[in-house]
Formats: sequence, structure tokens, C-alpha cells
Amino acid sequence: MFEPFPGNYVWNLQVNLALVCGGNHGEIDEACRPIIEAAAKGEDAGTALLFDSWIAVAKQVEANAKADEDAGYLLSAGTKYGRASGYYLSAERMQSRDYAPRWEAYDKGLELYRKHVELRGLHVDFVDIPYEGSSYPAIFVHDGSGIKRPALVSCNGLDSMKEQVNMAGHGQSNLERGIYTLFVDQPGTGEALRKRGLPAIYDTERWATPAYEYLASRADVDENKIGMFGLSLGGYYAPRAAANEPRFALCAVMGANHLWGQRQEERMKNEGENPVPHYWDHVMWVWGKDNMEDFMAYMPNVTLDGQIEKMKMPFLITHGAGDRQIPVSNADRSFDQAVNCVKRHKRIFTKADFEIEHCGADNGTGMRDYIADWCAQTFKEMG
Repeated sequence: MFEPFPGNYVWNLQVNLALVCGGNHGEIDEACRPIIEAAAKGEDAGTALLFDSWIAVAKQVEANAKADEDAGYLLSAGTKYGRASGYYLSAERMQSRDYAPRWEAYDKGLELYRKHVELRGLHVDFVDIPYEGSSYPAIFVHDGSGIKRPALVSCNGLDSMKEQVNMAGHGQSNLERGIYTLFVDQPGTGEALRKRGLPAIYDTERWATPAYEYLASRADVDENKIGMFGLSLGGYYAPRAAANEPRFALCAVMGANHLWGQRQEERMKNEGENPVPHYWDHVMWVWGKDNMEDFMAYMPNVTLDGQIEKMKMPFLITHGAGDRQIPVSNADRSFDQAVNCVKRHKRIFTKADFEIEHCGADNGTGMRDYIADWCAQTFKEMG
């Protein structure tokens, strides 16, 4: 993994994710250089300085995009607005929920993402998915042809957002293989958490079934070829949903996460790296818990033991051999329990792939494209 901040995994992970999501190396270098000394003080200390440095770059890229737009160079403007959006969202993701400036940055990130879509002429529909008396937001990435094609529901991990996952190239990679993608901000993530106060739940089929039904209702989606995909904590969310919603035609994960609840006990002992600063405050916010006692009491629910065995659809597990957050044994456990799947496959990425970190954060293309290939092949096998 590219590590501009020696010894600070969390900040290095942010940099790598920003690059994977289409960031420019020169702009990111400009954001990182002023905070090298601050990074040495730890993952939580100095996050306000990190925010200011990244926001300064985001604002300049936004200003450059506006200049292009004013000159009539709309494609160039759209490209820059996309990068600026990514920087705003990346900076926001690293802050505590009590850090007030994050909310303006988040709104700006969403605003500029829409400008990016509009000016680039992308086929992205902004939709709401009904959910237990409320709804959560999603974006549907398609090719505008109206042709009936297979589709995936793509769910976030603990701290990712639908815009980021799409900007990481998943939508385009799937489209190139004839697959549409519904990127959801499911409860506990993105807009669902920040704007609508919807916390994460362990029984993820409650929000995944409405996503399936939305896709099945579209004239341009083959209702018999709708798959479920998840990355990071989505390696728990997606299989749990597929195990309890048998209408999903397949399930694929980018990073297994079989025992995430148990992993929290291990993290209490400082075993394993965290994905964000202010980790414990963040996970309590995500899961809607007011204190650590309630959070830890809920965690035994977050396991795929007793769930994977229910799955009958094809199942793909990918994982990085050097994942510092979630041990490879999670991939082994999910694969070993998937005994009733008509097809199951486990692919561990190694140094030969130049991609060994959590969810391929050190490269961003290997697992992504392999999953798209496998899904396309598996849909084709269905006839």
C-alpha cells in the first residue's frame, strides 16, 4: 500500500481510497504534504488539520472546474467536479460525528457529484428505496439503452458511500460486462445515516429485499438475474441478505467479513487496524447505540454463522492475503460453510496481483474486475 504517513494505517488507507476513487496523485500530494508531521501523532489526533488540508485542495479543484464550466468546457469541468466531490467526501469520512464542518463538506460532495454526472452525461438515476416507513437513497448506473440486462445491488461497508464505490470504477466495470448496478446507501451508511438517521441492522435482508424489488420492477432489468454485492463490512451485509432473500441470483463479496461482531472484541484488545479515526464513536453512531455496553451487547448478532448454510445461489468470496483489518480466516470460514451453494469460489489476492490489502485498497482494480468477470460469467451460465 502507498504509505505517505509512516506508521499511520488509517490516514494511509484514506489516501489509497481517494486514489482508487479517481483522485489525482498531484492533488493528493498537495493535500498530504502539510500534514505529515501531524500524522505522526496518531490516527485520532490532527484529524482537523487533515480536514483543512484536504478541503483546501477540494475547493481549488472545484474552482478549476467552475472556470472550465464558465468557458464552456463541460466535459473537463465534469471530470474535475468528480474529483473535487471525492476529496470532500474523503475528508468528511475521517471526522468525528461531532465535528461540525464535516456536514458542509458532505453536502458539497453530494452536490458536486451530481454536477459531475450531469456534465459528463452519465447514465445515473438518483432514486429512493422504500424501507419500513421511510426510505434510503441509491444511484442506478446503466447505459441508457433500455435493454433488459442483469443487475447487482451494491451495498457499502462500515464507512463507505455509494458515490465512492461507483467512483472506484465498479459501475463502469460492470457496465462493460453487460451488468447494471444499484449502489445503495443502506441504513448505517452515507445519506441513510447522515440525512435520515437510519442506523445499521444485523438482519440486512430487511433493506436488501426492497432494493431487489426496486430492480425487479424496472423494465430494463432482468428480474431473474439480480445479484447481491458487498465490500468490507458488506462482506457480512451481502451474504446475510442473500441467505435470507433467495430471489437473489448470486452473491459476491470484496473482502469476507464472517465474524465482524467478534472482531470488535478483538479490536478492544488492539488486535487489527481500524478503518477510520475516532473508531468507537463511529461504530456506535453507525449502529445507533448510545454507549459501548449496548453496542457490544448487539455485536453477537453480527455473524454469518448459521446464515451462510442457507445460501443456494452461486457465491464468490475475494480477500486480500495481507488484509490488516479482517483476517483471511473469515474468507475460509464463509467458503467452508457455503455447502449448499450450487457454485462457490474463493479467490485470495496475493503480491503477484499487486493487491493484498483490505478490499484491494492498495490497487483497486484486481478484485473489482475479477468480481465483475465472475458475475458476468455466472449470469451467462444461467441462460
